[in-house]
Amino acid sequence: MHWLTQNITLMLGTIGALLPIVNPLSTVALVMTITQDMSEQERTEQVRRACIYMFCILTAFLVAGGVIMNFFGISLPGLRVAGGMIVSYLGFRMLFPDVVALSQQEHLEVTAKTDVSFTPLAMPSLSGPGSIAVIVGISASAQQDEHVVVSHVMIILGIAVVAMISYVVLRAADRLSKVLGITGMNAMAKIMGFLLICIGVQFIINGVLDVVRMVQAGEI
Repeated sequence: MHWLTQNITLMLGTIGALLPIVNPLSTVALVMTITQDMSEQERTEQVRRACIYMFCILTAFLVAGGVIMNFFGISLPGLRVAGGMIVSYLGFRMLFPDVVALSQQEHLEVTAKTDVSFTPLAMPSLSGPGSIAVIVGISASAQQDEHVVVSHVMIILGIAVVAMISYVVLRAADRLSKVLGITGMNAMAKIMGFLLICIGVQFIINGVLDVVRMVQAGEI
């Protein structure tokens, strides 16, 4: 029973850590902009493919996370501190947004594409540096678990739930933009930004505490 509770907690923890960073609400405006010349069916297909790509990207980094860290000689505390800095930066950008919009050249390039599902929707909007850093960190922690395979399966289920939530939110992008409006979207972005800052700071604290423990144990 304890084993089952631990795995469910791992899955819920993955959702809780990943969802504020993925933040599909912040992608609603982008979806409406770059799919404005598409039909409702075409927009839904682009969103569906983007969420599938996001799931595949994050799952790939989950599986390869330990290999990447070992190859580059990155320690778990170092990853937590670096990931915390990235997540905090993204949170500050959401809390204090830059009002500079896409340049005309960028706008024309994006709107001219017939397939926007992989870029910019899946990457970097849904699976950007922050979410990848979180997944790699979770992967490194899962490697230390006694039941490595089961832990990875539960994390993958967490990623799948986030992908499904993102699909539901982005599929309703048109209605959400009308209901929430610019003010509502900005308010939600600021709330998510504050949560990201809290998550990022906690990552940094955990990383620093890990370094202190390693120094006390004589591992550094």
